Amino acid sequence: MSFNNSVIEQLKSYVYRLVDPRNGNTFYIGKGQGNRVFNHINTQIPEDEYDQASDKYSIIKEIKDSGLKVLHIIHRHGMDNHTALEVESALIDAYPGLSNLILGHGSGDYGVMSTEQLIQLYSLEEADFGNDKLIIVPVQNTIEERSTYNAARFAWPVNIDRAQNVEFVLASDKGKIVGVYGNISWLPATIQNFPFANRDINDRFGFIGEVPSLEIQNTYLNKQVPKDYRSYGTIRYVNL
Repeated sequence: MSFNNSVIEQLKSYVYRLVDPRNGNTFYIGKGQGNRVFNHINTQIPEDEYDQASDKYSIIKEIKDSGLKVLHIIHRHGMDNHTALEVESALIDAYPGLSNLILGHGSGDYGVMSTEQLIQLYSLEEADFGNDKLIIVPVQNTIEERSTYNAARFAWPVNIDRAQNVEFVLASDKGKIVGVYGNISWLPATIQNFPFANRDINDRFGFIGEVPSLEIQNTYLNKQVPKDYRSYGTIRYVNL
């Protein structure tokens, strides 16, 4: 299946859902243009590599093996790229248990919160980053199933040349700094390096770090991520 040029022209940027026909569950949300929505089912993964592939491809394989087809739903279309990013992010927040490896745009700090959480967040003092070389990582999607440390250290699409110069990694839970780690060493995101992981993730890295001095912890812990660092991507570089 594919869209012809006339349909593609009308669709512009769109947000889509992949639905499992066996149970009606949405298992992946994405955005794109052209025939992006169909790329996932057309990706060929060798049989012996499915254990290391993302959950998305494992679900697609199971659907195909059952003799059924993935349902492709265009949730919104006719948008510019920025609007599509926001719609994608909101949908990712609204569908728990997705196979997406990456959070939606801005969801780390502007995603779903209760009114109580919002009041608490905006009552916190903003952290002063000064000249420290930092990386901020969002942990709200995995902090309930892992320790804060393990949620913070695995697994990120970092620019390894920049990341190797980092002094501290800050873990952010909905805009609040909940973890601070120093003496950072980056390693490929594999089960061998991180035994708690359930699969290797290509082109991503995790880190080994230590809890820094009490002075450094007091500088950052339980403070609000400054607004200038709260809207871009899943990880943010500071002074790097």
